[in-house]
Amino acid sequence: MAHSIADLAQALGLQAEGALDLSVTHAAEPADAGPDALALAMAPKYADGLAMGRARAAILWPGADWRALGLEAAIFAPRPRMAMARVSQELDPGYDFGADIHPSACIDPGAQIGNGARIGPFAVIGARAVIGAGARIGPHVSVAEDVMIGDDATLHAGVRIAARVRIGARFIGQPGCVIGGDGFSFVTPEPSAAEDVRAKLSGDREIRQQKWQRINSLGAVRIGDDVEVGANSSIDRGTVRDTVIGSGTKLDSLVHIGHNVEIGEDAMLCGQVGIAGSTRIGNRVLLAGKVGVNDNIFIGDDVIAGGGTRIYSNVPAGRAILGDPATKLETQLEIRKALRRLPRMAARIAELQRAISGQKDE
Repeated sequence: MAHSIADLAQALGLQAEGALDLSVTHAAEPADAGPDALALAMAPKYADGLAMGRARAAILWPGADWRALGLEAAIFAPRPRMAMARVSQELDPGYDFGADIHPSACIDPGAQIGNGARIGPFAVIGARAVIGAGARIGPHVSVAEDVMIGDDATLHAGVRIAARVRIGARFIGQPGCVIGGDGFSFVTPEPSAAEDVRAKLSGDREIRQQKWQRINSLGAVRIGDDVEVGANSSIDRGTVRDTVIGSGTKLDSLVHIGHNVEIGEDAMLCGQVGIAGSTRIGNRVLLAGKVGVNDNIFIGDDVIAGGGTRIYSNVPAGRAILGDPATKLETQLEIRKALRRLPRMAARIAELQRAISGQKDE
C-alpha cells in the first residue's frame, strides 16, 4: 500500500518538506532503499548510507539538508525511536488472519464470539469462552473453557490460553506463548532437603528419601489492557489467588512468570527473565535480559535492573541495580573496577611477601 509523504507526516505528527505528494510503499535502511522506499536515516551517521541507496524520501534528523543529501522529500524526527515506533505502525502490512472464521476451527456452541472476530484454521475455542469484538486468532491457537479475551486482541499461531484466564483489550500474544499453565508447586510429607538448606543456609543436612506431592493450581491469570507477551513465554496460574499482569506491561520472548506473581502497570521484562512465585513487582519496572528474581519478595515502582542481575531481596522504589547479588548500580560499578584491579593487587602482594621473606632469611 502506498503512502504519501504528506499523509505519513500528518500521521506521525512531524514536519515534512519537499515533494509531499511523493509516495512510498515501505521502509528501508538507507543503503538498501529504492525509489519507492522511505529511508530511515534519523541521525547524521546514516548520511553515507543515503548516498549508497536510491531513496527519494527519508526520515531525517532535525536541521538536515535534505536537498544536499539528494532527496526529493524529507520528514524530520526530533525523537528517532518514537518516530520509528509510529512509522512502523503505519507501514506494517500486518498478518493475514482471514476474513471470518475458518471452516476447520473448532468452536464450542457455548462460546461467545464478538463481532468482526477472525479465527484461523484448526483453532479451538472452548466452552463458555468469550472472545471480544475484532479479535484476531491465528492457526492452531487453543482457548480453553471460561476464558475471557477483550476486544481487538491478537493471538498468533500456537498460543495456548488455559481455563478461566481473563485477558483485557488489545492483548498481543506472540507465537507459542502459554498463559495459565499450572504453577510449579510440590511438597514432601516431611520437610525436604531443600527446605533444610533454605532454613539453615547451609549444605549440612540430613539426606533422606523424598516423594513430591503436587499442589494443584486453583487460581488463574488476570491480564490488563494493552499487554504483550512474547514468543514462547509462560505465565503460570496462581495456587489459590490469581497471577496478575497489569495494563500496559510488555514481556519479551522466553520470559517465565511463576505462580501468584503480581506485576504492575507498564513494566517491561526482557528476554529470559524469570520471576519466581509470589513475588510482587511494581509499576514501570524494567528488568533487562536474563534477570532472575527470587520468590516472595517485593520490587518497588520504577526499579531498573541491568542485564544478568540476580535479585534475592526486596528492592526499594526508584533504584537502579546490577550484579549478582543485586546492588546499587553505582556500587556494582565500583565492585567491577575493583575486580579488574585484583590481578595487579595479587602480584603486588606476592612481591611484598617475597620481600618480607627475604628480610627474615637475612
